[in-house]
Amino acid sequence: MPKILIVEDEEMLRDLYEEELLDEGYEVVKAANGSEALKIVESEEIDLIMMDISMPEMDGIQALGKVASRERKIPVIIYTAYSNYKSNFMTWTADAYLTKSSNLDELKKKINNLLARDL
Repeated sequence: MPKILIVEDEEMLRDLYEEELLDEGYEVVKAANGSEALKIVESEEIDLIMMDISMPEMDGIQALGKVASRERKIPVIIYTAYSNYKSNFMTWTADAYLTKSSNLDELKKKINNLLARDL
């Protein structure tokens, strides 16, 4: 079962995404910011990262740069409420950039596609 790391500073959203992804059959690990995410990536085998951009301590763009520089390529989905970050060249290293929605179907489809691609 693929393991997905959810990086989101809002606890209610982290819990919602976790519940939805568990229902899809994924294993889920959660982090509240980029610093926590990097510690998890260093200590666990992660198959995909779903990351917000605007977070305290270390934002998603900083964390994305550090994850992208790792030896093992982990697919990353930027999942943010801010579409204006899409023009930031650092976000181009992500495998997908989605704007948050109350309907999580697009997110789930993108996760399925990225995980299927890496098999």
